[in-house]
Amino acid sequence: MRNVLSFLKAYKFPAVFAFSLMLIELAIELLLPFFLGKMINDGVLNQDINNITMWGSIMLSMALLSLGIGITNSFYSSHVSFAFGYDLRQKLFEKIQSFSYQNMNQYPTSALVTRFTSDVRQIQNTVFMSLRIMAKAPLTVIGGVIMAFIVNARLALIFLVTVPLLILFLLWIMKYASKMFMKVQHNVDNVNRVMQENLVGMRLIKAFMRRDYEESRFDEVNESLANSTKSTFRMIEASMPVLLFVMNISLIIILWFGNTQIGTGNTDVGQVVTIVNYALRVAMAISMFSFIIMIISRTKASAERIDEVFQVEVDLSNQPQPNPNLSITKGKLEYSKVSFSYPDAGKSVLDKISFTLDPGERLAIIGATGSGKTSLFQLIPRLYDPTEGNILVDDQPIASYPLDHLRGSIGYVPQSPLLFTGSIKDNIAWGKTNATMGEIIQAAKDAQIHETIMGLQNQYDTKVGQKGVNLSGGQKQRISIARAFVRKPKILMLDDSTSALDLATEARLLEAIQTYDCTTLIITQKISSAYSADRILLLDGGEIIAIGTYEELLATSLLFQQIVESQYGKEYAHVE
Repeated sequence: MRNVLSFLKAYKFPAVFAFSLMLIELAIELLLPFFLGKMINDGVLNQDINNITMWGSIMLSMALLSLGIGITNSFYSSHVSFAFGYDLRQKLFEKIQSFSYQNMNQYPTSALVTRFTSDVRQIQNTVFMSLRIMAKAPLTVIGGVIMAFIVNARLALIFLVTVPLLILFLLWIMKYASKMFMKVQHNVDNVNRVMQENLVGMRLIKAFMRRDYEESRFDEVNESLANSTKSTFRMIEASMPVLLFVMNISLIIILWFGNTQIGTGNTDVGQVVTIVNYALRVAMAISMFSFIIMIISRTKASAERIDEVFQVEVDLSNQPQPNPNLSITKGKLEYSKVSFSYPDAGKSVLDKISFTLDPGERLAIIGATGSGKTSLFQLIPRLYDPTEGNILVDDQPIASYPLDHLRGSIGYVPQSPLLFTGSIKDNIAWGKTNATMGEIIQAAKDAQIHETIMGLQNQYDTKVGQKGVNLSGGQKQRISIARAFVRKPKILMLDDSTSALDLATEARLLEAIQTYDCTTLIITQKISSAYSADRILLLDGGEIIAIGTYEELLATSLLFQQIVESQYGKEYAHVE
């Protein structure tokens, strides 16, 4: 929690100013009962209108001053809390952006979304409440007890019995409430996860008529959230009657004992009224403690969840001393005895992979599902690092390049194209932020999507729905390819990115790739895509079965012959 609250350091001066205003406001509130006692003793009991007017004017002036101070305090408290929340979200986003794939796998998307939204908002609200009213409650208890001793120590002794007992009780409540709110936030993650899955997969749910099943799944997580929230709030709310009961008993004792003291002449009416006023203020402050405990407990749980993300050690980053002068100019790529296994998976996904691609060469990679094709791709931009072996680009280990430069030299089109909310132009330019309109149009033409875009009502300014829901699969693939083209990469990687294209469109696309000065790797299941490549690599079980030209594999590899035969029949000697 301390790490999260350290973001307040940037706003310590407005925070201290707001806190100081709150202390002044508190001091005024504690002085008002004291002056009330003076007005009763000096004015009301003596029927002295001058004293009544004087003390009443002082109290009214102080109340107006307190109002102005309270408004100013609210302004500065809001400034600190919102600026703090902004910085916290910004740093949290930067931290998650630095995550490797392995780090991302530690948290479901829903859990990270909850941390960005409800957890940050909870801490932000607590900062505001602390500077505005939360810190005032315990200080009112302390100040009220002190002022009561100043007025009449004998009557104030009652506070010494009740207040410490109540504080111990509240600390016990807080200890258990924090654990319970941690469980509540975990259940919020689960609800968000199910909601997110349903919103993304709504078409599939309707197509498979799984509405009843998904409703029961949501009912389960929703009920868990409701039950955990209910249990937590019941415990918090149960503390309220206990607090009020003890304070009301104290108030009754003060009135009884005060009346006795007035009868014996050891005190006066003004002092009893003043002590009763302090007792009421202390009681009101203590009654807020259940609310404060709830807020602090939830905030502690939220802060721990956010701090958990900050404490994640990013397992993939720049080497201690990457060479800033290195640049990828040719695009030569070499795998040297590369093995890879996912964390905690045990079994290797890739085993002793070795091959070399010359600059500008095109390699098609063919293999069954789970053979390691995508894993082989993910090692090039260092989304993961190899378990063993080395990958060289332009004869230099990829780890010697700064990550920004390495990834900036790669055009990567994933298996499932992802488009962002915005225009088509924005989505293509996402590959190169300073791309000119001419470069965007040329990339779209090479990706065989320009004519389709020009047929849309707003052409390149056409808005793309979330994840491209208003576009077909082939259109999304080609826009994703254009995004890779626009950056003019030295290494181009297409992960089964032409699966939704017809043969004619795919042929024109593959022909356009030849105009780019880049080394190209294409994962594909279609022989038509592999045929135009300089070489074809057969991958099975994480191992290279064969590598060579189309004709070489057709003559030497039984597996390749079977793949070609499955797509073209037995007359497979040549594929045009």
